[in-house]
This record gives sequence, structure tokens and C-alpha cells, in this order.
Amino acid sequence: MKKLSIAIGLGLLAYAFSSYAFNQIQAKLLGSVVFLVYLWSSEALPLGVVSLLPLILFPALGILSLKATAPAYSKPIIFLFIGGFLLAIALQKTKLHEIIASNLITLFPSGAVGTIYALAITSGTLSAFLSNTTVTIMLMPIALSLTQNPQLKVKYLLAVAYGASIGGIFTPIGTPPNLILLGFLEEIGTKAPGFLEWMGLTFPVVALMILIVPWILSRNTPQIPLSCKVQECFICTPQQGKLALLLMLLILLLVANAFLKPLYPKYAFNEKILLLAFGLALFFPKIEILDWEDTKELPYEIVFLFGAGFAIATAFIKTELALAIAQKLSFFANLPLVAILVLVALFVSFSTEITSNTALTSISLPIFYEFANSNSLSPEILLFTATISASYAFMLPIATPPNAIVMSSKVIKINQMAKIGFLINLIGVIIVSLTAILFWRFYFE
Repeated sequence: MKKLSIAIGLGLLAYAFSSYAFNQIQAKLLGSVVFLVYLWSSEALPLGVVSLLPLILFPALGILSLKATAPAYSKPIIFLFIGGFLLAIALQKTKLHEIIASNLITLFPSGAVGTIYALAITSGTLSAFLSNTTVTIMLMPIALSLTQNPQLKVKYLLAVAYGASIGGIFTPIGTPPNLILLGFLEEIGTKAPGFLEWMGLTFPVVALMILIVPWILSRNTPQIPLSCKVQECFICTPQQGKLALLLMLLILLLVANAFLKPLYPKYAFNEKILLLAFGLALFFPKIEILDWEDTKELPYEIVFLFGAGFAIATAFIKTELALAIAQKLSFFANLPLVAILVLVALFVSFSTEITSNTALTSISLPIFYEFANSNSLSPEILLFTATISASYAFMLPIATPPNAIVMSSKVIKINQMAKIGFLINLIGVIIVSLTAILFWRFYFE
């Protein structure tokens, strides 16, 4: 009850102060958002419950009607996530992901440095397609079993957590902010990158980070032999074989679609339908990898969280709050583009340390969109920079689920994570900003 009372108090304070700078509807929206963000951050109520509150708050406060709010919870992009997550549940049920992880880890040298790279790259690869929470939970016991040295345990666990955050940006389904961006681009009528286009755009960032972060963790690493070795596993059950074939077919179709889209757009697949179709195919006769009971594993609270994010973004646009805030930031428009991108990346990266990256992305995208439009800048480059930066929270346990999970091992101290994470945050900001100015700028133009 105490946390709920604090949330209400903060919401009312935000409303009172913002009333001096914005109109009443906009002030109510800001108060509501502060109330929701505190509830998400403090876990005063279940995630799914808080995520459904905009359906009550926005109509009740006259911010948006229920008719305008409810469609945010059924955006087409949500079904891309559901299809992807059904495939992830199948990977976990058949334990195919453990075979993939085992074989990836054994590709690297068995020394301490090789193991840090192996854990980071394995974590990143799996997190591109699976929940980074699941990947971290799966790899943490492996990381802890590889050494008895406390210093190495810290490095191995951070390699797992940071790899999961880095890998999540590689695909549209890798982390919630990516899907929030795609949904927002649909909302404003802008062409969103396809699945493989997204991977092409994020590859420079992922590749550089996945090489640099393990190198930083590897500095001053004692050369101590592993306590045990991860066993290679090549045995597949019939279920694993069927799932592997389905995944290969899906990859082939996505690759074919990438070539079809520009050449023969009318014959191209809708990737949201494609992923949902493959997810549902897991229930079909002769395949039967999943049954309906398995859908209990679907993270419905995340689906509702997407809906809340889209509802907040819609409210920021329709109440013109995003435009009002963007106008107050217009003095930044005189800066060079590279400086603007660095400021955007810095703001989002460090703000994500203390609040939900989904909530932050939902709030910031409409503001950056209006700022770009008001100052004749390319909106897409600012939106993409902000979204990718939202996944770069390496300092605090509360910043991301992977950070919290490895902290639960009681091996890592907060000051250790904060010290290393601060440096990696800054490196991430530099890499994202440089990629944006040297690569994304030309793609989006």
C-alpha cells in the first residue's frame, strides 16, 4: 500500500508542476505517466495489472477515449511477438536451445578469456531470438560451474548478462523496445525495416559491442583452468529435429522475403503473419511440438506492456504533448547532427538505468519524432538511436532482467556492476552514435 500511495503522490506532484508549463490534458497525461512508471519500477502491482491501467486512467481523466485507447492493445506488431514467443517456448520445451548453447560455447578456447567471449556471444546469439531473461537463467548455472575463482565468476556472470542485453537488439523480437519502435512507425505511417533489414542495421552495433565488452571484462583476468567443461551434445530427439527443420524453413522464407520486397512487393510475405503462422504450426498434427497447456508460458503481461506503451505513445501524439515538449527542446536543433545523436543516446541510455526501457521508449519516441519534424531532421534516425540505446543499461541491477538475475547469485556487488557498466554505457553511446551518423543516416534518407 505504501508504494501505491507514493505512486499516487508522485503522479499528483507531476500533474501540479506540469500544469504551469502545459495545458490541463497534457498535465494529466504527464501525471498519469509518472504514476505508471513508478508502479512499473517499484513493482507495487503486478506488471500486467499496471499495463492495463491506461484503459481506465486515460478515459477517466479525459486524456483519450476508451475507443482510442483500446486499439493500442491489438497492434499487428503484438502478433509478431506472440509468434516469436511460441517458437521460443518450443525451443525451451524440446531443450534445443541447450544443445545450441552447448555447441556454441565449445567453439571457443577453454581458457578464461575464451570462456568470457563464449558466454557473451552465446548469450547474445540466443537472446536475439529468445527472452533475455530465459537465456540468462539458463546460462547462469553454467557460468557459475566453470570456475571456483570469485573474480572469474563475476566476469563470467557479467558476460552472460551483458551479452543478453546486446544480443536483444539484433532482431525485431529480441527486446520490447524494438517492437515498440515498429509499432510506433506503423502508427505514424512510416515504413518499418523488415526482419532481415533490422538485422542488417543493427549488425555493426551488435558486432562491435559483442567484441569490445568481453575484451573489457577480460582485462586483468587470471589464467585459471575451468573447473568443468560444458559437454558437447549432438543428440536430437524427433521433436528437436522437427523444430530445427521448421526454424530453418522460417529463416529461408525470411531471407527470400528480403529479396522479394524490393523487387516484387505484391508477392512478399507479411512478416508478422509469417511468424504467427510458424508459431501456430507448432500445434498442428504431425508436428505437435506444443499443446494448448504450453501457452500458459506466454508472457501475457509483456503483451499488455506493449499495449500500454503504444497507448502512451498515442496519447503523447494526440494530446500534442510530444509536440509541446519538442518545442521546448528546439534550442538543441542548432547543434550538429552528431551532437544531437550523442545527447539522445546518452539521455536514453542512462535514464533506462532507473526506469523500464519499454516505458521510456514509449514516452521518448513521440517526443523525438516531433522534435525531428519541427526542426527538419530525419525522424527515423533519432527514433532508431533512442530505441537501440534503451537496451544499453549495464550499470544497475534494476535496469534490466539479466542484470537482476546475475545479481541474485550474490557473487556480484552493485559497485562492481556499476563501475564496469558505466564504462560500457559510454562505449555503447559512442558506438550507437557513430553507427547512426555513418550508416543509419544514409539508409533512412
